[in-house]
Amino acid sequence: MNPAIRAVVRKAIYHNLEVYGIYGGYSGLISGNIKKLELGSVGDIIHRGGTMLHSARCLEFKTNEGQLQGIEQLKAHGIDGLVVIGGDGSYRGAKALTEQGFPCVGVPGTIDNDIPGTELTIGFDTALNTVIDALDKIRDTATSHERTFVIEVMGRNAGDIALWAGLAGGAETILIPEENFDMDEIADRLRKGQERGKKHSIIIVAEGVCSGVEFSKKLEEATGFDTRVSVLGHIQRGGSPSAADRVLASRLGARAVELLLEGKGGRAVGIENNRLVDYDIIEALGKKHTLDLQLYNLSKELSI
Repeated sequence: MNPAIRAVVRKAIYHNLEVYGIYGGYSGLISGNIKKLELGSVGDIIHRGGTMLHSARCLEFKTNEGQLQGIEQLKAHGIDGLVVIGGDGSYRGAKALTEQGFPCVGVPGTIDNDIPGTELTIGFDTALNTVIDALDKIRDTATSHERTFVIEVMGRNAGDIALWAGLAGGAETILIPEENFDMDEIADRLRKGQERGKKHSIIIVAEGVCSGVEFSKKLEEATGFDTRVSVLGHIQRGGSPSAADRVLASRLGARAVELLLEGKGGRAVGIENNRLVDYDIIEALGKKHTLDLQLYNLSKELSI
């Protein structure tokens, strides 16, 4: 998210606007942890993972009283519009402020890639490359020891990380929450691979399906194969952002400022076919994230 913060601050200052950073998410908004940001405030952050503004969950902001307190803090600091960078929870907060009449623009930032209205979210590509790097290393071990490895990846209720990493890493099987899996089919595929001399396999499991440990036990019962499990966990959420993420974040952050300059609140920015788009944030949250099942079908065809 840091490249997006940098883009918002510098784009706004370029247009002679004052910019304030809210530290600690909606919790910091309610408590008034708000500080003016200058050009130097966002220097040397474009290559850093995470967010310099930090983040926090805030149950109080889900209440009408908490939202009104936040708006009062914004008004007290002379803030006329708010850019919200984050995932589903952040967007729902921005939606609530929009419904309260305060101009907000959402910028999609989550490794899960599960925000409706955009093909890519900030952080997804970086997380994806982290998973692929780990997968390549695990495959070396799987090859050497002739074992089947089950790798559990993040993604919440979306299978994008599992699908893209599995396709890019040549996984033999990919399990995603958007599609049911057939254990007999998976077992049959593994046996056929073994019969033609294949000594190892990689199976990617999205956390929204089940745990890697749980699936591994079921697989061993069905096949008798010796399996090992790797749960990649929060390593996927950190690290220096990829070049693609830095460019995406810069474009989306700058576009959010442009929308506010145009007097457009209650919007969310995204990217489709490499073109920036924006849409009504309330309508967007009423839609469901969809995964490209053509990629899923392709992964099955290439893993025969």
